[in-house]
This record gives sequence, C-alpha cells and structure tokens, in this order.
Amino acid sequence: MEQWYTGEAPLIQLVSFNKLLQHYDDQLKSKDKNLAQRAKQVLDAQAPYPELREGFDDLSILEKRKDVISTILADTFSTILTNNEIKTASIPFNNLVFNSTQRFQKILEEAGPDFELKIRNLPDSLHYIIQCTVILNFHYGFKIDFKRPLFYDIPDANGIMRNYRILYNADFMEIIPTEKSKKLTQKDLDELLENFDNLDLWKEKIPPNSFISKGFVISNMFDVTAEHSISEIKTTLIGSNKRSSENFMDDFQDTFRALFNLNEIRVGFTGYDPNTKRFMRVHGKGIESFILKGKDMESCDALLCDYSYGLLLNENNYFAISNVDKYYEKSNGSQPYKNLHRQGIKSAILAPIAEDGNLLGVLELVSERVNELNSINANKLQDVMPFIVSAVLRSIEEEQNLIDAIIQHECTTVHSSVYWKFQEEAKRFMTDELMGNQPSFQEIVFKDVYPLYGQIDIKESSKNRNIAIQRDLMIQLSEISDILNRAFEKLKLPIYEELIFRVDTYMDEIKETLYANSEQAIFDFIKEEVNPVLKHLKKEDDELKTLVDNYEDKIDVTTESYYDHRRNYDNSVMEINMQLAALLDKKQEESQTMFPHYFERYKTDGVEHNMYIGSSIANDREFDQLYLGNLRLWQLQVMVEMENKYYSLKPSLPVKLDVSSLILVYSTSLAIRFRMDEKRFDVDGTYNARYEIIKKRIDKSYIKGTNERLTQKGKLSIVYSQKNDELEYLRYIRFLRSKGYFTNNVEIVELEGLQGVTGLKAIRAEILYKKDAQSEKTYTYEDLMEELKT
Repeated sequence: MEQWYTGEAPLIQLVSFNKLLQHYDDQLKSKDKNLAQRAKQVLDAQAPYPELREGFDDLSILEKRKDVISTILADTFSTILTNNEIKTASIPFNNLVFNSTQRFQKILEEAGPDFELKIRNLPDSLHYIIQCTVILNFHYGFKIDFKRPLFYDIPDANGIMRNYRILYNADFMEIIPTEKSKKLTQKDLDELLENFDNLDLWKEKIPPNSFISKGFVISNMFDVTAEHSISEIKTTLIGSNKRSSENFMDDFQDTFRALFNLNEIRVGFTGYDPNTKRFMRVHGKGIESFILKGKDMESCDALLCDYSYGLLLNENNYFAISNVDKYYEKSNGSQPYKNLHRQGIKSAILAPIAEDGNLLGVLELVSERVNELNSINANKLQDVMPFIVSAVLRSIEEEQNLIDAIIQHECTTVHSSVYWKFQEEAKRFMTDELMGNQPSFQEIVFKDVYPLYGQIDIKESSKNRNIAIQRDLMIQLSEISDILNRAFEKLKLPIYEELIFRVDTYMDEIKETLYANSEQAIFDFIKEEVNPVLKHLKKEDDELKTLVDNYEDKIDVTTESYYDHRRNYDNSVMEINMQLAALLDKKQEESQTMFPHYFERYKTDGVEHNMYIGSSIANDREFDQLYLGNLRLWQLQVMVEMENKYYSLKPSLPVKLDVSSLILVYSTSLAIRFRMDEKRFDVDGTYNARYEIIKKRIDKSYIKGTNERLTQKGKLSIVYSQKNDELEYLRYIRFLRSKGYFTNNVEIVELEGLQGVTGLKAIRAEILYKKDAQSEKTYTYEDLMEELKT
C-alpha cells in the first residue's frame, strides 16, 4: 500500500531510518555482548545503502531494500507478537505503509483486493495546516494541541465495517528547516491561532517545502469497533435531524451489526402506551416492529407470555430468545414466539426502553439464525440503552410539542402573525409568577385594523342533507317493513301487524317532506321498539334470522342507522372543505410575505375566512393603505381560484353540489380582542359589532324588491356600503377580467335591509372557469356544466 500524499505541503517528507540507526550506534558500544552483536548485525546490513540513513522519496527503494528494512525494524516488530499486534511502519498523516505485522496483513486481505486504505478523518484540505502544527511544536517550540483521534475503517470478511484507532510513535522522526523557513514570533503565532481556516496565511508564515521531515513512525492500531458503535448510536440518536433522514434505520442497523459483530441482524422498535397498556407501531422511515407483525396497535397481554410480560413490563429487563422455534413449539404457538416464528426469525432480543421503572417502548434485535442472539450477547446493550432511553424521551417531548402545534393550528386561532403578542404576554405572566405575584393573562387587543371577510358556501346544503337523510330513512324503514311482513306471514302475531302499521305511517310521513323532528322520532322508534323485536325474531326462525342479519349488516355502527346517502353527502362536503381549505391555507402563507396580517378560516358547509391587517398586528411595522388594497386584490384572485378548484373537483364527488362565493368589504378600521373563553378573536366594542351582524346575515340577503337571493352559483358577490369601495373593486375586476378571471357580465345591485343594517349594495361579477389547471380555454358556469356533461 504505497500511497504518498502529493499535494502542496510545508514538509518535504523523506523515509529515513537514521534515528533508529543512531540507537544502534549507541548500542554497539554496550557492555552487553548480545546487544552489541545485534547492533552490529543491523548496522552492517544497512551500511551498503546510505540512502536508508540520509532519507529518500523514491518509493521503489522500499521494495528493493525490503529485506534490509525488515532487518532494521526486526526489534520493533516482534515475530512473537506478529499475529496479535496490529502494527505498521509508515509516514505520518499518509496512507503509506511499508512494514506491518501478520495480523494487519490478514485484516487487509479480508477487506478484499479493491479496498483502498485511507485515514478516515484527515481531509486533504487540512493536510497543510496539520503539518504546520507539527512544525510549530517540534521546531519552534510553541505548545499547540491539535491532536485528533485518527482511524482506519476496514471491512472484515463478513462485510462488517471495523474501526481501528491509530496511535503514532514518532520517536524516529526529525524535522530540519530549509532555506525557505522563516523566523516566527509570538505575534505570528497569535495571528495563526486566530485564523485556523486561512490557508494563505499559514503558507505565508510557513511556506511550502520550508522543512524536511526525515524518518518514519510506528502506527499501533486497536480495534475500537464496539466503542465506535456506541458512539455512533449516541451521535445518531442525539441528532434529531438524522432520525428523520431516509437512511436513518439502515445506518442504525449497520451500527448494531458492528456492535454485535453479526452482519445480518435487524433492528426494530415498538412504542408503549401506558394508559391503555398497548404496544403501538412507531411511525418513521424504515422502522419495523417484529412483535406487532404489521399491526398498528395491540394489547401487551395479547403479544407477550406471562414470563416475557414480567421481564419487560414489571422488571424492565432484557428478554432473550436464543431458539424461537423451540419455544414456539413448547408454548403451543403462543406469543411473542408466534409472530417471530411466522416472520422466519430464529433468535431475538427484546430490550425494554424504560425510565425510572416506566416502560417507554421496546428495542427489538432479530436474527434468522438460531442462537445468534442470546442472553450472553444481550449484555452488549448495557452501554447503549441509556442513549436510546434519552432519545426516546426527547422524541416523546418533541411529539408532544408537535401535537400541541397541530392542535393550535387545527383547533385554535393563535395565528403566526399575532403569536409574538401572545409570547410577550406569556413572558410577562411568567415574570409575575416568578416574582411571587398573582399572575393573570391579560386580554390581547389589536387596534386600528382593517377587516376582510370571504366565504365559499355550498348552495342548498340543508336541502341536500335532508334529501340524503330522507332517502336513508325510507330505505331503512322499507327493509324493516319487509322483515315484519314476513314475520307476520309466518308467525301470525297481531303485534307484528301493529308495528308494520306504524312503520308504514312513518314512511308516509317523510315520503314528501322531512320535518325537523321526524329523524329523531324515527331513530327513537327503531331503537326502542323495533330493535328488540328484531333481536327476538333472530331466535324464532332461521329464515327471519337471515333477514335480520342482512339488515344489520347494512346498519352503520357509528350512527346506528342506515347510512348510505348521508355518507355520500357528508363525504362530498368533507372533501369540498378539505380541498378548498388546503388551497386557501397554501395561498395565505404566500400572502403573509406581502405584509403580515391575521388570518383565520373555518369550515361549515363550505369555507369562511377572516383577515385583519394593520400596524398593530405587524408588531408596529409601518402600515400603508397600499397593503390593504393589495390584500383585497389578492382575496379576489384566491376566491376565483377556489371556485375553479371546486368545479374541477365536482365530477369526482359522490353528490354533485354547487357553491357560491361572497366577499364583504368594510372600510372602517376597528379593534379586535381575543376572547379567552371562546379562544378566538372577535371585534371589540358596540359600534364595531355592526360588522359582525352584517357578516352573519349577508349570505341570506335578497336583491331589493325581488325574491332573488344575492349569492348565485357562477358569480362572485362583493358586498359594500361606500361609493369609494365600489369604484375600487370595479377597478380590480377590470384588471382581473383582462387576466381571464371574470366575464364582462358585471352588475351592481341594491340589497334589502337586514335586521339593524341598511344601505348595503353589491357587485356581482360572473366568474370565468377553466376545465383544468392546464387548460387555456375559459368557460362561464353554464358552459362549464355543459362541458362536464360531455
């Protein structure tokens, strides 16, 4: 392995045995005849080859003088220890090896002919500076510690990467200055110490080829694979970003294989829920659970025998199974042997991950070889389990933080734009508490903000929901009637005839119209009077039992009723809300970069959103009316995009519903206050309450003097009260019409007065639709519906 560093360096490196030979020069004068004789033998062997003292960089000499070099190095490489020691003669910080023990040679042979020996953590970029630190220490006498552990990583015959720590013996090295070397002062040293990464500065102070290094080093190596594996496990678990990487489990598995020196074992994890005493799958890239065998969750009692249950849950001790098949047969196929056996696992170790006696999860090591994992090598886990426990505790904490964040995102309205204000108040709350005062969370108020409101609403949602309920009830009552009629035919009991009469009465009642109380009345009737009879009929007759079983199979467990048309309706509404909310959320994130503003959206029969913009929300950032106009224009665009999103989704929905859109324009700034009891923002003050009243009633408003509702499918309605707002929005519509958002069909209408509110007007702009995202062609609502039919 003759690999000489050829890059630029401050040292001209020569192989030389001069300092070792000087030792033999002194030994030649020894009174001990044996020592003197040995010294003479070495010196006589070297004498014909002066280059071995003077130094050389011609690597071919190493091969030519191989026998002489072996003689010179014989005392430092004992033949008695050659099969035990891992030792080489080499040049420091190089991968050049010219003499080695038999054990080192065997290690390289097992690594294979293509293996290239290379020091792991010695990048070429540091080579120059490392040599300079050696010169500063050995020549200039400055005490600089740049010692780093150096390693060789060499695979063994089984392909497991073994790690070897390199320790240098530099007793036989000399450093000699050349004419290029410079005198260095303490000031020079201080400058170098402050600029480790400045290679040009190092080259200026210690120029290339300014010193000669003569000699060699003896490298003693030690197998530190076990210690390195423990360190790798620790590093991997500490770095949370590593745990989410694609290769996390592969790397983690390789590290355990190195620790156990077993190249085919696999690693799994199982979580534990102490509240339900159930094992649960740990979700992550490549993470398996061998005891769960594909299930997401299972009770501990179902997965463990009494003995393993006691070890893992009560004693928090390892459970080693050296022969899975043996215990599978011995236990008559009980757990945990059953699941392991079915996966072809022959031996396993289940190690509890526990903190203060509380089980957090189980680390699983499995092998497809009998006895490969056992109660003896299970003890290797003693050194790594503390790191795994720490990582699991941190993961639990991170997961809880994530859960809290999701809850905040999904269930509360503390938006990121106002989060700073809540943080300020929380810090003040903590300070009061630490000072011994009675803390209270003060109300959060933002003054002088401008509101924006929009909704995309499912048309006739109540009517469609009632139709779905009506159809399901009719089908359910019809099936009950069929069963009872058959029961009366067979058993001739008048009570069945009376029940049939009441079932038919309910069917007649809801055939045309579903009244508000009908659904609950029928539900109670079936639950309290019909179901007990059906249960009785199952015992009376096999044919009736079959009929009742078929009926019960169609009953939804959650609603305890027939749930087909309602499921289609509910799924349609849920899909509409989910898709539109996702689009709005994504677009809203982009809009925050324009100017920070408060945003909230909520799902009803459609999606509504509120926005508030102003200096107080943006942490006193300077606000201009330009930002309000910009947000209004953005809102118009997004509302049309949501309409397009819905109508591209409509063909795939179980129930083909329609939507209509509305925007409320309010030009007066107002104040909003966070309502602690409702965990949401609301307008503050009696005067500002007018805005909330309009919001709640506007979608039910009519065009003045007509029975025509304001909101219509295919049109965006913009409600306002000020002439300036009308002109502003007409300007935006003209602009967006040029970009293909609207047709020329734009109308201005006056609205009937709402309770407590008068003087409202609206712009209705007909929306242009695209059949899909790639389509350039646009359609009106009617054209689009015709196109979708084809």
